[in-house]
Order: sequence, then structure tokens, then C-alpha cells
Amino acid sequence: MRLTALIPSPAADAAHDSAHETAARFRHGAYSVPCETCHVPAGALCLARRSVHAARRAQYRQNPKLNGLVPLLVARGR
Repeated sequence: MRLTALIPSPAADAAHDSAHETAARFRHGAYSVPCETCHVPAGALCLARRSVHAARRAQYRQNPKLNGLVPLLVARGR
């Protein structure tokens, strides 16, 4: 089900943008590697609005980084 079917368009746009910005800020998923298409570094949004270039997503899928919140907190406490 699409998010826009549940939430009116302006709210859905804001939620979608926020999700991408949060993932980029914390370098989650495809945002953990630099984009070869638009040449932005890891942790930065692609220049295409609300999208991740296919090359960036493919590069992440080749070698995914599996850091979650719990391992980071446990490592910091030791």
C-alpha cells in the first residue's frame, strides 16, 4: 500500500523526505556508500529528489554494512 493512500500528499511528502534524510544522516542502507552516479559522498542524499541511484544501491548490496543501534551501544559501553 502506498503512503500517499493513507496520508494526504503534503504530509506524505514530508514523511518521505524525512525518512531519506534520516537514513542519509546516520548512513543507513544505500547511504552508507558514496554514489557513483551523482558523485556525492557517503551520508549525503543523491541529487535526485527522494531517490537513490541504482548504482549506489547495487554497490551497497555487494557489501552491506550491518551495524545496528544495539551493537553500537554495546561496543561503546565496553
